Amino acid sequence: MYYIIIRCIDMLKTGKPVFNFCILCAFFIQITLQAQNITDIQIANQYIQQGENEKALLLFEKLEKNNKNIPLIHESYFQLMLMTGNFQQAENYIERAIKRYPSNLYYKIDKGLIFVQQNKNEEAKKYYDRLINQISEDPFKVRIAAQHFSKNQQLEFAAETYRQSRKSMDDPTAYAIQMAGIYRLLNKKEEMINEYLNYTNQNPKNIRSVKNILQNVLHEEEDLELFETMMYDKVQRSPNNMIYNELLIWINIQRKNFYSAFIQARALDKRKKLNGVEVMELGRITMVNKDYKNAVRIFEYLINEYPGTPNYQIARRLVISTREEIVKNTFPVEESNIRTLINDYRELIKDVGLNQHTIEALRSQALLYAFYLNEHDSAIMILKEIVQVPRISKTIVDKSKLDLGDIYLLIGEPWESTLLYSQVEKSSKETPIGYEAKLRNAKLSYYRGDFALAQSHLDILKMATSREIANDAMSLSLLIKDNTQLDTGDVIMKRFADIDLLIFQNKKFGALDALEKLKIDAPEHPIVDEIMYRQAELNLEMGKFEMAISLLQNVVDTYGEDILGDDALFLIGTIYEEQLKEKEKAKEVYQNFLIKYPGSSKAAEARKRFRILRGDFL
Repeated sequence: MYYIIIRCIDMLKTGKPVFNFCILCAFFIQITLQAQNITDIQIANQYIQQGENEKALLLFEKLEKNNKNIPLIHESYFQLMLMTGNFQQAENYIERAIKRYPSNLYYKIDKGLIFVQQNKNEEAKKYYDRLINQISEDPFKVRIAAQHFSKNQQLEFAAETYRQSRKSMDDPTAYAIQMAGIYRLLNKKEEMINEYLNYTNQNPKNIRSVKNILQNVLHEEEDLELFETMMYDKVQRSPNNMIYNELLIWINIQRKNFYSAFIQARALDKRKKLNGVEVMELGRITMVNKDYKNAVRIFEYLINEYPGTPNYQIARRLVISTREEIVKNTFPVEESNIRTLINDYRELIKDVGLNQHTIEALRSQALLYAFYLNEHDSAIMILKEIVQVPRISKTIVDKSKLDLGDIYLLIGEPWESTLLYSQVEKSSKETPIGYEAKLRNAKLSYYRGDFALAQSHLDILKMATSREIANDAMSLSLLIKDNTQLDTGDVIMKRFADIDLLIFQNKKFGALDALEKLKIDAPEHPIVDEIMYRQAELNLEMGKFEMAISLLQNVVDTYGEDILGDDALFLIGTIYEEQLKEKEKAKEVYQNFLIKYPGSSKAAEARKRFRILRGDFL
């Protein structure tokens, strides 16, 4: 730098042309000064990080004298002055910054922060109201201002910025998604919901994203109740707005109030002439959630309303499948009811014919023969027939092969089972049914007592895309890990796996005897709670409800803090509710469950059942 200046002076003395050279010199000088400023800014910021605020302030004061430095130092310098209580210095600085950059909206908003930091709330409000009013007709400035308010935790002023702009634009739905986000941060649930509704009304295609957002933000029961109440009010006020009906169906599904969802879906189905498509989807969801009574209602509606359509054929099969679930979960299972189901499936195929909609009915027949009537030959014959049906979907073929594998395991031919499971696993890699095949191979390894091989399968399956498969894999993996640590020879665990195979093969009495002997032989083993839980399940299936409850209560009392504690207490509630029909006792159990296990994965279902028994959904 010194050399450049001396050189310019020499050239001036000798009369040589210096213009271009001096211009170049000035440019280099400017670059050098800027580099020095940047270095000083970095040093000042470093002082702040080290807590040396006075040094940082002194250096920023020096840098501020050059107006060009203001944009570079503003945020750090201004926040430092506020943090250290130098409010007068901050005010003097911000006035100079605004004078130098009068169009910079950030600086004008920051001026108001000086009032806020001093708790001069009235002055802050007057100042910001005036500023907000000045920019309300410029949507670009409105967004900039609202974002800067939000960044500085001035959320009410951010919301007011949007509100004033709405008035200026005469558009009460403008900035809906931005307003919803602000109200979400302010925890104003009703206002937030209304803005998401505004956003959906702007474009009905937004409804899917809004459902996803609401699913993440409406966690508490009172939030869900608020949303439901608001939707009923909206439907009454705007009966022609189908968005509200659709959201009312959605919230009732979230709350597992499937009958109310059905009432709305049925009305929507008629008004939009949907031919039962969305009602069918609701029926499937209801069935998956094991609300069999309402699933039957939904499928019967479809059967009555849409004869001669594909939905009629599907609904006829699904209503039988739903009744099948009711029969299989009403203990003890009556053989006559199983034969009635088989006959219903047979009549469906006879009336409609064997097609893509009814092939599952044939498969269901086979499984009933195998697992409830012990007529294994009939089951095998039907499943082999399915596999040979021309142009049948690969999924049905794979499912039928897995079923065949299960039946061979029932009759004591595990090598045939693993052959079929492995075929499906190989032909359907990285698919849900391929994962299901791997899970069955893992269970087969478990039954054989080869826990290391079982774990190798399960470790993969715990990452499966299907939550149900992943959960099953996790449960079996935990069972193995938790109960082989103290038993180096795995003798107890192998005996337990043998019993699980007996249970799978429907040999209940043999399994009960073996469980009792195992409990006597290993009273201190960590698997005792699993033994009692299995005993309870078997007694439940045999209709010995009081014995099942006693065993489950023992699990809760003795092992309540372990993994089966919440499962056992919840199952007690369902026995009182579904088998013994003691509604008050069931309600009491569910209430105790919610107190004892509020974080359980079954808490939502327990809460729903409690509310139904209390009469909330009448």
